[in-house]
Amino acid sequence: MGRTRPPYLPEYREQIVGLHRSGRSIASLARDFEPSEPTIRNWIRETRSDTREHEDSSSTSDVHEELHRLRREVATLKMEREILEKATAWFAQKTVLK
Repeated sequence: MGRTRPPYLPEYREQIVGLHRSGRSIASLARDFEPSEPTIRNWIRETRSDTREHEDSSSTSDVHEELHRLRREVATLKMEREILEKATAWFAQKTVLK
């Protein structure tokens, strides 16, 4: 049976991924530290997908907030237009009667 070891701590993973982002190659990280190249690649891939998911969810919530704001604004503008149309009709009627 193969050798098993406890999982790496999240802080350790973050440090390895940070070193990669600062310019270190995956091969040099695997040589200098214990994790294998495929393991480090997986950590980098996971970090990218987590970042994308976070960006996607925040941009989605921003879109929903703006959509809600714009719908409120459209409703307000429709109401104002209706009031102005009624006021115009009322003034036109008063002008004709005089």
